Amino acid sequence: MTAITLNLNSIIQLTREQFYQLCEENPDLKLERNAQGELIIMPPTGGETGKSNSNVNAQIWFWNDQNQLGEVFDSSTGFTLPNGADRSPDVSWVAKSRWDALTKEQKEKFIPLCPDFVIEILSPNDSLKKTQNKMQEYIENGCRLGWLINRKQQEVEIYRLGKDVEILKSPQILSGEDVLPGFVLTMQKIWV
Repeated sequence: MTAITLNLNSIIQLTREQFYQLCEENPDLKLERNAQGELIIMPPTGGETGKSNSNVNAQIWFWNDQNQLGEVFDSSTGFTLPNGADRSPDVSWVAKSRWDALTKEQKEKFIPLCPDFVIEILSPNDSLKKTQNKMQEYIENGCRLGWLINRKQQEVEIYRLGKDVEILKSPQILSGEDVLPGFVLTMQKIWV
């Protein structure tokens, strides 16, 4: 099952609060919204993708727990990007200073900023082009580092603010560079 995009703009244009409420009232649906206001209904991931998501999230969480440099979020977390899109990366991280600057209310709802770091793991039914566009959207909205992991092709596309996309074939590790200093993602269990 692939993602379904609904354009309801000629019928209704949801405010940020209405979209949040729609998501709250339909917890069984994973919804995103692009900058044009179109609703994107995301299917659940399969077992292998879910396992990879958990593995990656755990590695980043353990690094962050030791370093206390920010906050780590899973794929259920919504972010309202500066361009108005509401996105939920598979894994994301926000620097401590940016997280601490948010109000309690902002922390409770969709987070009104773009993460500093994101990972998208391509599911078998995901469109590579749409996911690449999503990665580019993160960078255009202030994300400093992003990884698009394509398990099927054993490739990682690295997105950096102000730089061309770098593609790595079958890397064994990925560096968090200066965004996640000292973090190294081990890819061994991701490629399995």
